[in-house]
Amino acid sequence: MDFISKYFNDLSEQQTRQINALDALYRDWNSKINVISRKDIDNLYLHHVLHSMAIAKVINFRPGTRILDFGCGGGFPGIPLAILFPECTFRLIDGTGKKITVATEVARALGLTNVEAVHLRGEEEKGKFDFVVSRAVMSLPDMVKIVRKNLVKTAQHNSLPNGIITLKGGNLDEELKPFSKIVKTIPISDFFDEKWFEEKNVVYLPVY
Repeated sequence: MDFISKYFNDLSEQQTRQINALDALYRDWNSKINVISRKDIDNLYLHHVLHSMAIAKVINFRPGTRILDFGCGGGFPGIPLAILFPECTFRLIDGTGKKITVATEVARALGLTNVEAVHLRGEEEKGKFDFVVSRAVMSLPDMVKIVRKNLVKTAQHNSLPNGIITLKGGNLDEELKPFSKIVKTIPISDFFDEKWFEEKNVVYLPVY
């Protein structure tokens, strides 16, 4: 939790309580359904929660924004973002039912009424959203093919036009080449000074 309060020092009591509760919830569920590497559960706040919240350093989602978490796994980045933005709606989808069970139960335990977690592949999702977020699910070109149909081009209410915001690491030159004229890559080390975030990025692709 210290990692979170270091960079997000204006959280409400409820948000602080919800974030504090994540450790016990994920440890409990991870003992039943392995959604986080057993070796990595001790790094939950740095590697998963704060990493997810890097998106909030790039955009401050305005109330009413509709967000799809594509390939959410056990709830990242969707659940930390839903805590930060209680007036936005989050739909979390994943093709693995067990992972959706974890995301659903964690959201319920936290009292997150703005989260819906559904066992669904991206190709099957019919809903319309302002933004699609994800965390290293697949290459951006492949992802665009699947979720472009779900993005609303009009009615843009945020500081950034509607689009895809994904968390990625490593050298992205080849992957992002098809979108070189419009994609933006923001190093997470611009926001967080922990060594783990070196070579990790928030990638933003506006809808087109």
